Amino acid sequence: MHAPVDRSEPGPDDPARWGDLPRRVTSTLLLVPFVVLMMWLGGIAWALTAMVAGAGLTVEWAHLCGVSWRRWQGMLLLVAFGLAWGSIMFGFAPPPAVLAIYVLLTVLILVRPLLGLGLIYIGLAIWALLWLRQGQDGFANLLFLLPVIWASDIGAYVTGRVVGGHKLAPLISPGKTWSGAVGGVLAACLVGGAIAGGLAGDATRAVVIAAALSVLSQLGDLGESWAKRHFGVKDSGNLIPGHGGLFDRLDGLLAASFLAAGLAVWAGPGQYLWR
Repeated sequence: MHAPVDRSEPGPDDPARWGDLPRRVTSTLLLVPFVVLMMWLGGIAWALTAMVAGAGLTVEWAHLCGVSWRRWQGMLLLVAFGLAWGSIMFGFAPPPAVLAIYVLLTVLILVRPLLGLGLIYIGLAIWALLWLRQGQDGFANLLFLLPVIWASDIGAYVTGRVVGGHKLAPLISPGKTWSGAVGGVLAACLVGGAIAGGLAGDATRAVVIAAALSVLSQLGDLGESWAKRHFGVKDSGNLIPGHGGLFDRLDGLLAASFLAAGLAVWAGPGQYLWR
């Protein structure tokens, strides 16, 4: 178990509330073009991007749960997940790899429920993001999903620090406010409606979907905050300056990916999420 940490956040009148903004902006300017390029390329490029992200998330979650990668248990976990994800992503899915992952997950859920359930959550979310890229509508669907989630994050960040106000979930994440949550939803709706309007989609439907994606994204963020509080850490890692680890950056996207994948199934092949 990690030692408890101070999670107090600067208030709206504290100049320090913008202290991490330069690093956030720099990281975003570097990462967003790369992610969009991988999305556009699709195929192996997007699969490798998702697989690397999945491996990184696996490492971070296992670390949160107290699994050391210097011990054989941690190495076995990473190798097993790497084999399973790699085989499934590239369409080979050899039975030994798939069987190994199911056995490992079963053992983990029985012995360490949070570790096992968290890894299932990561795997399903990564699969949803991979599945969304399939077909001729895949790039457009991801090009709707990711900017909506980014807008939700930015809207919540800026509104929460400018407006402040009542705490959203003080026992889980003292820095989040109701104003930030509303600002995130409004920003997501604006971006979702603009994307749909620019691509001749149904703007009204897009706004409703964007609002739902924003809510799920923020719930995913709160879920990760609960996990970090439970394990007594401030960030899931320090890979991304200004953001922390991959989980700190992708928690909302992981949660929203399930709804996006479900809507894509409902819309049918060749259709956009907002139509």
